[in-house]
Amino acid sequence: MRPYIYIVSDSVGETAELVTKAAISQFKQNDVEFKRFPYVEDFIHIDEVVNLASNDNGMIVYTLVKPEMRQHMEHEARQLGVVTVDLMGPLMDKLLQFYHEKPLYEPGLVRQLDEDYFKKVEAIEFAVKYDDGRDPRGIMRADIVLIGVSRTSKTPLSQYLAHHRFKVANVPIVPEVDPPEELFQVSPNKCFGLKINPEILNNIRKERLLSLGLNDKASYANLERIKYEMKYFNDIANRLKCKVIDVSNKALEETANVIMNEIRNSNKGMA
Repeated sequence: MRPYIYIVSDSVGETAELVTKAAISQFKQNDVEFKRFPYVEDFIHIDEVVNLASNDNGMIVYTLVKPEMRQHMEHEARQLGVVTVDLMGPLMDKLLQFYHEKPLYEPGLVRQLDEDYFKKVEAIEFAVKYDDGRDPRGIMRADIVLIGVSRTSKTPLSQYLAHHRFKVANVPIVPEVDPPEELFQVSPNKCFGLKINPEILNNIRKERLLSLGLNDKASYANLERIKYEMKYFNDIANRLKCKVIDVSNKALEETANVIMNEIRNSNKGMA
């Protein structure tokens, strides 16, 4: 009969199982059956698991955050002669001494951190996929939609906002190209126009052309052309009734903070 190892946790229990499997892999006799008991949050549940482990001559490996739960586990296991391993408690006790700070004792916080990380990754991938108007379908799925003429920092701003877990689509505004229909279907509250002083943009575009080894006299960096583009941009922004932010003298972080505050205030108003 294969031995049983009971994995007990006040969260999902993945950490305890992975650590236990890593340890077991070092033994030749590693044919073990795992029984995982997640979200154990009361004494009765602990009593049930200890009784099961006792009946199966099993061993309990557990990660329980709250001290009273760990103490109860140890007490009940001793009563029935069940071998237990506390993976969380000793480390938390050492960290308490190290930080001189009482732990939160809230189960599942690491899971929340993981979810936060994956949301960030998802937002970054979204920003890349729907950058520069590549696929207008992203406009309807985005948390934030940025519009602006070329070189108004739409792409780096999208990435910055993505690191704050916002899904961002950005759309270039070009007089010769009609904006996608989806742009006129989204809420004005999540659409932001980026405007810039024509003279400043002129210098930015000239530097961009020179960095590419191109002639800075091209129409792309022509001041009159830029003014024409900005007029067209203003017309589109007015039609969309979106908030317009002047990024002429703003750092990327400043613009991002303005947008994030607007989004949060808008969400509060809808709550």
